Order: sequence, then C-alpha cells, then structure tokens
Amino acid sequence: MKLSDFLQTWDGHETENRFSRVIIIGLLVVCVITSLAAWRTERSIILVPPTLNKEVEVTRTSASSEFKESWGLFLAELLGNTTPANADFLKTAIEPLLAPDIYRSVLDAMTDQIKAIKMDRVAISFTPRHVDYEAETNKVFVSGELKSQGPSSKPDIKPRTYEFIIAIKNYRPRLEFIDVYPDAPRTVERLKALPPQPGELKP
Repeated sequence: MKLSDFLQTWDGHETENRFSRVIIIGLLVVCVITSLAAWRTERSIILVPPTLNKEVEVTRTSASSEFKESWGLFLAELLGNTTPANADFLKTAIEPLLAPDIYRSVLDAMTDQIKAIKMDRVAISFTPRHVDYEAETNKVFVSGELKSQGPSSKPDIKPRTYEFIIAIKNYRPRLEFIDVYPDAPRTVERLKALPPQPGELKP
C-alpha cells in the first residue's frame, strides 16, 4: 500500500498523530534546554572607551585588564587633579563607585582633605606615567608625578602612586580598595624584592 493511501485510512491518521506528538514533545524539550542555556550564559559586552584604542570586554561580574586600567587611570586623574573650586565635585563623582566596605572611610578621608585644600588654597595636579594591572592581586597601579602649589609657594613635585582594586557588579565598576603613597607601585614582585623590615618575616 502506498504511503499516501495509508495516511487516508484510520490507522494512518492514528500513526500520523502519534508521530506528530513525538515531534512536538521533542521540540518542547529542545526549546526548554535552549531557554535554560540562554538564561545561564554570561553575556559579554564589548566596549571601546575613549581612552583606549582597542575593544575591552565586560561581563556581569568581570572585565578585561584593559577596562580596569582605563578606570584606574580615570580615577587617578580625577583624584590627583584637585583645586579648591572642584574639590566638592570630586567627592560627589567618586561616591557612587565606592563599595560599602570602604564607603565611609574614603568619604571621611576626602572630607578632611577637601577642608585642608580649601583652607590652604592648594592646587594639586597629577601627571600619570605608568598604568599597570596585576592579575595576581587584581590591583591597578597608576604611578606618576604629583605637583602641589599654594598661592605664594613654589611647586612641590613628588612621585605618587594610586593603587586600586576595581570589581565589576552588574556590568558597572565598583571601587573596593584604594591606597595612595609617594612611592613606586607596591606590586607583589617588588614587595618580595624589598629587604625585610626589623621584626618582619620575609614571605
């Protein structure tokens, strides 16, 4: 019997219906698996920040080193170029980026520094020289020269390093650690090379 003739019979209709149900169930299973895979897959966003000449990748909880270096450079230039006129703005600009663990301590420190800058009428400018990312510690180091000058004093130029840990939360950068010191970047390699201090055990 030809297939077309068989499908015209009652048994043919039953067979076709059973086959169709199997196909539909299979398609439903494939749709569910595809939906779960799409829901669990971490989506990446490709950006080209104006301070870089190549793409950087950002996911919900991570980012490429170039992205973190770019933000480290931005934060160092933001904090390192301060005058009595823009001091209050800097505090407002950095506040949304702070992690809860360091929020209060950083803002308190900035409040004290802003008072001192306004009182002494000091202008501070930072010229970055190097930006480095250390994958081992997830730290960004921005080093350069800091120049400070009062209204009737000569410029005082000193080395300066800004040290950051920048995490990614929901595709946005979050500052989880900040340190500033008049020294070269305190990378793991450099700290290991330094002689131990009195009473300090060398790792």
